[in-house]
Amino acid sequence: MISNIESDLKSKFPDSLLNVASEDKRITLLVKKEELYQILSQLKDTGFNHFSDVSAVDYIADKEFELIYHLWSHREKIRAIVKVRIPREAPAVKSVFDLWTGAQIHEREDHELFGIDFEGNPNLSPLFLEDWEEIPPFRKDFDTRKYVKEKYYQEDEQYPIVKG
Repeated sequence: MISNIESDLKSKFPDSLLNVASEDKRITLLVKKEELYQILSQLKDTGFNHFSDVSAVDYIADKEFELIYHLWSHREKIRAIVKVRIPREAPAVKSVFDLWTGAQIHEREDHELFGIDFEGNPNLSPLFLEDWEEIPPFRKDFDTRKYVKEKYYQEDEQYPIVKG
């Protein structure tokens, strides 16, 4: 079954699959951003009806994020992992909310914690960080120590106190 999925994707998206690896009950794809939505839609049509999550990795030296989509086919008991690199500067991809409604909360979380825009997601409001004004806290250039020191320590204090 995996070989059929792989050959089908290669025939439909010959220039968009940067890497394909498969083993046992898992297929991993590295795809171009321009065809990400279409490839995910094709996987949904192929039977990957369960969206587990989308996570992000910050490759600050490469000035890119990598989004990693985890899908599952209940019928075939196969996992698909789809990876895409996007620029850190104004990071944005099309939302997959219309394919899997469960993706909404995962995109919302990645938006809040990494600053990635999921175009078409109906609700990217904060889940955890009300009134957040700093850069997103899961980005590698976010300085946690500086933030804690500014928010929770007074000048010349060794131990934290709650300001406010």
